[in-house]
Amino acid sequence: MTKPRLTALAHSLPASVPFVGPETQERARGVAFDARLGANESLFGPSPKAISAMARAASEAWMYPDPEAYDLRQALAKHHKITPENIMIGEGIDGLLGYLVRLMIAKGDAVVTSDGAYPTFNYHVTGYGGVLHKVPYRDDHEDPVALFEKASEVNAKLVYLANPDNPMGTWLTGAALSDALAYLPDGCVLVLDEAYIDTAPDGTAPDIAIDDPRVIRMRTFSKAYGLAGARVGYALGAPDLIGAFHKVRNHFGMGRVSLAGAQAALEDTDYLNETIEKIAHARTRIAKIATMNGLRPIPSATNFVTLDCGQDGAFAEKVLHELGTRGIFARMPFVPPQNRCIRISCGTDPALDAFEAALPQALAAART
Repeated sequence: MTKPRLTALAHSLPASVPFVGPETQERARGVAFDARLGANESLFGPSPKAISAMARAASEAWMYPDPEAYDLRQALAKHHKITPENIMIGEGIDGLLGYLVRLMIAKGDAVVTSDGAYPTFNYHVTGYGGVLHKVPYRDDHEDPVALFEKASEVNAKLVYLANPDNPMGTWLTGAALSDALAYLPDGCVLVLDEAYIDTAPDGTAPDIAIDDPRVIRMRTFSKAYGLAGARVGYALGAPDLIGAFHKVRNHFGMGRVSLAGAQAALEDTDYLNETIEKIAHARTRIAKIATMNGLRPIPSATNFVTLDCGQDGAFAEKVLHELGTRGIFARMPFVPPQNRCIRISCGTDPALDAFEAALPQALAAART
């Protein structure tokens, strides 16, 4: 029987999945979760104007989209006060990370990231034969100086850093990041993942010139804008690097419905501001629930709160399991010492009511 003739690299890779979705877990459980608090989606939903725009665009879904995503790029250029040549639209940050790694990483090339940081980036790097070099978090924060020094040591072509961070929710000031760039070696590009920048305090985004060839920034409509399922992200950077995406990207990767929804969401600033206020309220409530149950909430600039369970990863995994048996979908960091924590997405009051009821029971069962 003929077998697929995979490349040697593909044959060597495990058939891993960076994240196991809640739907997979629901199928295994045979029942839906009561509260979906693990995927960092917006339980507050997208702007009604975005929903209306997507509904109108649905009648044109049979047509291929504009491969240049012209209208959305123009709107983003106006929003950020830059040129469209500084912007690349893609299938979420995940898709853009894949294109970037394909552009820059060949077999054996060095890439630097934090140990326990966003795993999808690592997935792309190993998928193209790159070699990952990792540095630990520092007090549950990304450590840019250590990352850049490691990049110099191993002659890395890319360094990945998320600010605010996933999975910890912590953040660095923009000034600290700008200062740390002095340690970034020549020829290395910083991949600055800013998926959660909309929910972060003022001053979190560094003041870096859009044409600075050392940095490419990743943004998304999945978090504060509430369009996770639409898969719309964008990269901001120097025209030479942004233009190179055309060499490898799927030019018809974005659907008309998604593009219409993203543009309408971008223009509805009132709804975005309301959502950010709801996220801040939810962060406060999650922290209060955690404290009442003896857990330590880690200050967050994201749409989730990471909770220190006070023991090791095995205990946190038990807590996560017990929450799941009580209808609460949550997640946890993968790597010690951050895996002593669980992570709860911001949600509506009914979703957090369910979490508040389940947490003491889950803790009691985990301790037993």
